[in-house]
Amino acid sequence: MQKLGFSRFIAGLAALAFIISASWIALDYLVPSPPFRITIATGRKGTTFDYFGERYRGRFARAGIELHVRETAGALDNFRLLRDPNSDVQIAFSTGGISNSAQAPDLRSMGLIFNVPFWIFSSGQSLDGPTQLKGKRIAVGPEGSGARYVAERILNRANVDAKTATLLPLAGDAAVEALNKGTADAALLVGGSDAPSVESLLNNPNVRLMNFSSADAFIRVFPDLVRLVLPKGVVQLDPPNPPNDITLVGTTAKVLIRDDLHPAIVQLLAQTLKEQHGGPGLFQRSGEFPAIDDPEYPVATVAVDYYKNGPSLLPKYLPLWMTTYVQRTIAFLVAALAILFPVFGFAPRLYAWFIQQRLRELYRRLRVIEKALQASPTAAQAEALQAELDDIDRETMTVPMRHSDLYFMLRYHLDQTRSRLIEASRNTAVTQTNETADQYLKQNG
Repeated sequence: MQKLGFSRFIAGLAALAFIISASWIALDYLVPSPPFRITIATGRKGTTFDYFGERYRGRFARAGIELHVRETAGALDNFRLLRDPNSDVQIAFSTGGISNSAQAPDLRSMGLIFNVPFWIFSSGQSLDGPTQLKGKRIAVGPEGSGARYVAERILNRANVDAKTATLLPLAGDAAVEALNKGTADAALLVGGSDAPSVESLLNNPNVRLMNFSSADAFIRVFPDLVRLVLPKGVVQLDPPNPPNDITLVGTTAKVLIRDDLHPAIVQLLAQTLKEQHGGPGLFQRSGEFPAIDDPEYPVATVAVDYYKNGPSLLPKYLPLWMTTYVQRTIAFLVAALAILFPVFGFAPRLYAWFIQQRLRELYRRLRVIEKALQASPTAAQAEALQAELDDIDRETMTVPMRHSDLYFMLRYHLDQTRSRLIEASRNTAVTQTNETADQYLKQNG
């Protein structure tokens, strides 16, 4: 009996382990773990996107996620890689006017992150507009790059193209080097003032920043462009650099993601963007970015919630790798409670039904004994019936005390049957004695 009980205990444990394992595997599918390696497409070395890509990498590393920064030709290349399922790029920098959700419905925006000025630097004399670039060697970035796309939009409007100027496929550090060596007369750079390439040219006394006097005309022709002003002396106060306010045109930068990016990574990215871009800058006020009013892409729901309400409860107090396991545990407990509460409500009725079924079986056995008593059993039969009755009596002891009414009713019927069996046994014994006496008298009469 003990062996049977131990076997049932082991079987119960095995069943429980199987249920928990199967549930955890199901939750792993429904609540997957975040990937521990993500790729972001940035830009060429020395550009603003490259600079912030490295900043993001450090923030992701503190959360235990490896962020691979992939150097690209720029925003157009980033858009192509983000849409290529074989590129492993899940996050990418972009700018306004490059693409929209009609072209890529499977992409989401993380919001606008900063204003991106278009810097046109030249060696020698100061320039007052893009029309003065005719006949010059201009570093505009490689074919297919975001910088090249921007340069062609602006320069073509001023009738500056490959026929009226020499367009060099240089960007970032390469453009700075060409300008310093005199192999380029001007360079159009796209990025913030903290980009190494822009910063080096702003502090170079041999280079002049072009004042975009026709900025208002350009922003009306191109709605995605914005007018920006670089204040006098903002780079250096004494002597003032720049010596006067300089008008620029620019656009807004954004971060795009694939719509299947893990929510935990999306929230980590939103936190990173707010840390990196939420402060004041040369062309923005504190708290102006990240902004959720992207006119070209819908902003990811997780990002919108984070920008409005801050981090959710678990990521606020737990490291990233732990939040998924806690979420799974919570989901498991909720599912278990959803199943167990109805079971607990139904269990007493089911248990009572099993008890009643057990009692019905005992009563069926008792009826068999009563039927046998009606046929005047022999002594051997009465002995067998007594053994069966004792076995039923032992089985009756397993009825729980909470069902005492059923227990005492069965005991009452058992006692009645036992009394009848005793009486039947006595009658059988008397009959056998009389028959023996009769036989004796006949033989010795």
